[in-house]
Amino acid sequence: MDVGRRLQEARKKCGFSQRELAARAGLTNGAISLIEKNKTSPSIASLKSLLDAVGMNMSDFFSDLEDSQQQKYFFTAAEFTQIAPQLGMQAEDGLARISFRQLGSTAGNALQVLHEKYPPNSDTGPELISHDGEEAGVVVDGRIEITVGEQVRELTKGDGYHFDSRLPHRFRNTSDMSCEIVSACTPPTF
Repeated sequence: MDVGRRLQEARKKCGFSQRELAARAGLTNGAISLIEKNKTSPSIASLKSLLDAVGMNMSDFFSDLEDSQQQKYFFTAAEFTQIAPQLGMQAEDGLARISFRQLGSTAGNALQVLHEKYPPNSDTGPELISHDGEEAGVVVDGRIEITVGEQVRELTKGDGYHFDSRLPHRFRNTSDMSCEIVSACTPPTF
């Protein structure tokens, strides 16, 4: 997916200049320019701020617009929608990026299900994220440090979480092993 082009289309649809979008999202217009040219990949928190500024959620931003005559109930692993990262992209520090794969489409649905992978020493970004809804998940493998508001907890395989997504939150894998989570968000606003 061409994240830069999609962001540029969303920005122009709102009638924003790069400078105006940058001000609304709390970034520099240079950063917007680099993202739109696909010269850099935004952190999840930065992309969330950009999409909030243009009135779009991550699910809609990354969704493939497919019309189907028949309701689809089952999905192979290859049919999941890759929300983050862009394929082939690495973090600026050379570390692998977090992977968020969405089960099915969120169009017309009240629930978003994600398969999340956090490589060693990765996180959702230095800024805490917040959005409408609730989210819950179960750690399938590894361990993850989760911050919700003022509370910080490390969860391991089999542990879970459930919180109001309007509370500022962050996910960090501080270990040297990968972490895998299956999560749900309702409504699908992430």
